[in-house]
Amino acid sequence: MSYIDVIKQVLVEHNLSQQQFADILGVNQTTVSQWLLGNKKPGYDSILLLYEKFGIEPNELFGIKE
Repeated sequence: MSYIDVIKQVLVEHNLSQQQFADILGVNQTTVSQWLLGNKKPGYDSILLLYEKFGIEPNELFGIKE
């Protein structure tokens, strides 16, 4: 599963808009949109917050199998 799919899944499971998700992570809604389009990848701080707020492991976010 790609980071795009993981982010989409978080949005659906938590019933969040892109803006609400962006607010939780402290980024712009445009940044979230760019992630979902595959034009950008989440940075270190966002990856850490995804883990802290939603329990998403970095390896899971980027489809790395242990």
